[in-house]
Amino acid sequence: MNNLLCPKCKAPLYHLANNYKKCSVCKYKFSLNKKNLELTIINAFCSNTNAITCAKQLNVNYRTVANRYTLFRKLIASYLQTLYNRSVHENASYEEYYYFTQRQKERKEKSLYEAINIIGFYSNGLVYTLLMPDLPKSNLLEEDKNFEKFLYWHRVQSAQAYKTPLRVFWKYLEQNLKKYKGMKEENFFYYLKECEFKFNFVLNRQIEILKELYLFE
Repeated sequence: MNNLLCPKCKAPLYHLANNYKKCSVCKYKFSLNKKNLELTIINAFCSNTNAITCAKQLNVNYRTVANRYTLFRKLIASYLQTLYNRSVHENASYEEYYYFTQRQKERKEKSLYEAINIIGFYSNGLVYTLLMPDLPKSNLLEEDKNFEKFLYWHRVQSAQAYKTPLRVFWKYLEQNLKKYKGMKEENFFYYLKECEFKFNFVLNRQIEILKELYLFE
């Protein structure tokens, strides 16, 4: 960050007590020490450093870092939704995907009714994801098994889906979600969006986007 210019409007800054800065035009005020800490946490998040390790490296409370990581994921989810709404859906390739947790994969038998159903889209050079509702179950076991087989072999996908990065993304998703042991199902959406974000953008671009979303909002 340039210490001489306002991070919001790029106007000159003037110095206040306790290492605070204030913009001469938009009056944006911030602590340089706190801003540098936030930048370091953003870099750690984008570099896949977990919250515990980041907190130890910075000698700060774990909850401080964990709360930032949670907020980053929520900001990312909102940002990606905006991008998706702007994308050209008519030209998108798409593919349905069933995600199983590591514990479910280790079972001898697993059911699609337990899986998290995801639709992936590829449009304008980016991958987007949407969570689908849980599969409905009937009261008849045999009907369920037949329907489950039908769903597996007739997953929704566009004709060109296999030629897009969607297949690469599913492998990336599986690999990256392994590190989040004990992830609550209600938080899956945000971890999914984190993977989508990191798959779509190189590290430097991730940091730039998060700085805009979080630091200078």
